[in-house]
Amino acid sequence: MPDQQFLRMLARPVPALFPPCYSPASCLPSIYDQDYTVLNIRSCQEADYESIILLWEHCGLTRPWNDPETDIFRKVAQQDGLFLVALKDQHLIGTVMGGYDGHRGWASYLAVAPEQQQLGVATALMQQLEKRLIALGCPKLQLLVRTDNTDVINFYDKLGYASQDVVCLGKRLIEDI
Repeated sequence: MPDQQFLRMLARPVPALFPPCYSPASCLPSIYDQDYTVLNIRSCQEADYESIILLWEHCGLTRPWNDPETDIFRKVAQQDGLFLVALKDQHLIGTVMGGYDGHRGWASYLAVAPEQQQLGVATALMQQLEKRLIALGCPKLQLLVRTDNTDVINFYDKLGYASQDVVCLGKRLIEDI
């Protein structure tokens, strides 16, 4: 039998979870990066796809077994506003692909053009993703980092992320390449 607190949570009106700005089309935050240049963060658009793939390749995020174009199409089909891009002077310089399954949020494909790193772009992307996930009622955000990528592990540590005592298992369901 469900406890009373759980039943009260279910009875809460859903619109109360969403801040007034939450709509992928209307959340277009502009912030200043550390060199005081305006940085715009918005949801991915079709015109961004080619630039995103080039950025991912430049940052070494692509793998032979994952077709980046297929990953983009699969994510965009979800229409959840959690695939974010960062633009500086109207040039795409960063991405993060978020997701939420109703239980946990996930972040992947965090990338910032190497010449734009260490300027707060990755932090701004993650903060915006966290805000959007919170607006959806997401209680926890998780991500995967390769164990030998110590610079990225240190970056996430500074943002408050901690190693979890879990084992990551995977199973390929569809071969992309």
